[in-house]
Amino acid sequence: MGNIISNMFFYLAAGIALTMPLLAFISLILTVFSEKKRLKKVGTIILETLGVFGLTFIFFFISETGNNCCGESAAFSPEHRLSVLVIVGSCMAAYYLTMNRSIIAAPLLEVIYNVLLVLGVVFNLILLFHLDLEYWFLGCFSIICFFIIRLIQNFRLIKAELNLELYSDSALDNMAKSILKLNAWNQYPIILILVIPLLMVIACILLLFGQEPDSLIKAFTDTYKHGFSQLDYQCDNVECGGHYLCSVAAQGHTNVVKPIRYGHRNGGLIICNRQLLISNAFEEMILEKLPRSHRVIRRNYDKVGDVVKSHYHLFSIKWISDLVYIFMKPLEWIFLISLYLFVRNPESKIAKQYLQKG
Repeated sequence: MGNIISNMFFYLAAGIALTMPLLAFISLILTVFSEKKRLKKVGTIILETLGVFGLTFIFFFISETGNNCCGESAAFSPEHRLSVLVIVGSCMAAYYLTMNRSIIAAPLLEVIYNVLLVLGVVFNLILLFHLDLEYWFLGCFSIICFFIIRLIQNFRLIKAELNLELYSDSALDNMAKSILKLNAWNQYPIILILVIPLLMVIACILLLFGQEPDSLIKAFTDTYKHGFSQLDYQCDNVECGGHYLCSVAAQGHTNVVKPIRYGHRNGGLIICNRQLLISNAFEEMILEKLPRSHRVIRRNYDKVGDVVKSHYHLFSIKWISDLVYIFMKPLEWIFLISLYLFVRNPESKIAKQYLQKG
């Protein structure tokens, strides 16, 4: 039952992602060249709900898992994801509150709505340089189209409904009215500039919830293998699917971990000490003699690897590698005894580990 539901969700998500860019672009063209609604109200609500809220949910549900060197890396750093969620949530709230309405809000609130909608467009345009092009096109492109549609419809509604006096007792109210009375070419550059102070206000509020002043930037940069990622250098010595702890331990101080030679793994060079060679020989023995048990052991050990990969900047410190090496010593002795008990030429098996094949 669980697999059926999972497959249904996958096919539904794939269907929405594949068809939505075309539908969103057609809707944008119709909105630009005609002020009349070509879709019935119910159809419009369904299309916008799937296009904006559905695609956003699918993106965060599918892509925001893990943040490490191996496998798919999260688009946003988990430590700073709250900042992104608040920005995305605020933009979606503005979109929802301006859907299918017949009257405008108060002038200041109307300006805030438009600033958030412009922020939504800018945010998704930034993702063009952060995500793979195909993922951006299947998700962000549609959302940009719908947000532009909402901005156009807001502008038309404001021009039709805004008949308030220009001046009032509130300076902010007067400023908001002045902005809303401008034509589109003058109004939206000002709204774009207003995105900056709005982000500063949001950042100040997020400080109360443990976020850093630059969390929104770090949400992009503290990731792996994306456009703005700055942590790829931490993956230089990480070999996916290998002996994580022993590989880390081999990078400690030479007088402690006693490296023997370089080895070859996944097309790259790694530092090998006797502990790493023994551990790999032991795993090879388990694979040969107990393949089913090996799969279970490998699967659970990979969970340890996830922790190592997520915090590799800590494990790259030499004295921490020394501690890992010492911690692994008892297991090394157990592995070595097992090899001598069950392998005909244990030292030969140990010596050939991580040698270049061919």
